[in-house]
Amino acid sequence: QLQVVESGGDLVQPGGSLRLSCTASGATLGSYAIGWFRQAPGKEREAVSCISSRDESTRYADSVKGRFTISRDNAKNTVYLDMVTLKPEDTAVYYCALPLAYPSSCILSKYWYHYWGQGTQVTVSS
Repeated sequence: QLQVVESGGDLVQPGGSLRLSCTASGATLGSYAIGWFRQAPGKEREAVSCISSRDESTRYADSVKGRFTISRDNAKNTVYLDMVTLKPEDTAVYYCALPLAYPSSCILSKYWYHYWGQGTQVTVSS
């Protein structure tokens, strides 16, 4: 069965950087659109970014645009979320998600995705 795993979360100071990674067993990520989401305590899970499978076009939430970058390394079967200039409000559990089938495009909506990782904690604090 398809299993999604995120990694790379850590405690960092404001202004710091992190790279999150998303891998999956039982799936070639290059065939999937991939979404990154986050959920802070007491808040709804929100979309952060997504990347298409074919043309590798990307989308970003306004709150992270210019600071976060989503990318693929198909040779490593990995999708990354590079985060710079981190802010305390970026603190959340970050999730990687795949849709049920193989749509080439991506949508910044949690309802569009089927397979989810367990999440990785990102904490931005002085």
